[in-house]
Amino acid sequence: MSTEIIELEKPKLKNPIFVEGLPGIGHVGRIAASYLVEELKAKKFAELISSHFMHYVLLKQSSSVHLLKNEFYYLKAKGSGRDLIILVGDSQSVDPEGHYEIANKILEYLKKYGVKEMITLGGLGIGEVKDKPKVVGAVSDEGMGKKYKSYGIDFNTASKVGTIIGASGLLLGLGKLYGMRGLCLLGETTGYPLLPDPKAAEEVLKVLAKVLGLKMDTTKLDKKIKEMEEFIKKMEDMQRKVMGQMMQQQMPQKKEGKEELSYIG
Repeated sequence: MSTEIIELEKPKLKNPIFVEGLPGIGHVGRIAASYLVEELKAKKFAELISSHFMHYVLLKQSSSVHLLKNEFYYLKAKGSGRDLIILVGDSQSVDPEGHYEIANKILEYLKKYGVKEMITLGGLGIGEVKDKPKVVGAVSDEGMGKKYKSYGIDFNTASKVGTIIGASGLLLGLGKLYGMRGLCLLGETTGYPLLPDPKAAEEVLKVLAKVLGLKMDTTKLDKKIKEMEEFIKKMEDMQRKVMGQMMQQQMPQKKEGKEELSYIG
């Protein structure tokens, strides 16, 4: 097995918009998308599993195992609105080849449902704490920024971001090959991957709700973060140990170098 999507249901969707939120810096995208799923009571209809995820399962309190996966949810719109497909998950690929394979698999699947627009979510590491983090934006096509500028998104991305690593960037870039246009929302965060950032996630959620025309209560976000923290910490601790072992085995000669802060995920 490499990457596989297991379909649990085949919903009939009307011109759906796709929203992605997977783990990354500050878990901003993951927190925002998970909260969206919970608040809107979206329904799961498919799961993605991949051998490009870390090769372990997590043990729950009941001693049952949890396999790392990404999950697709859908929400039927009321009235004349557009349906939503939301992707949340435990992990991204641990290697570049896997990132491309998984992104292409996701896009092929979305094409079946007629997706033409997407919004990807993530965090932007800036190395400092801000009381009110900005939401920085990137778009798949020139000129799209004008469409979203009124939502309070900062589109001076070239000087602040440079690169968008992982699913949030690749889905936007590869999506153009599938006839899909996209917007990426990055919440400013300190840059610590192991610390969930509820402030950044809240700001991203507020902008996302405006773009999608949704009414959303974010007052329960802190509670949601606390519920997620134990699981996130356990997964990150295990991932760090496994990655350390892999680095020692595969790249013992590599020397550490200085890297600039950048968005990951």
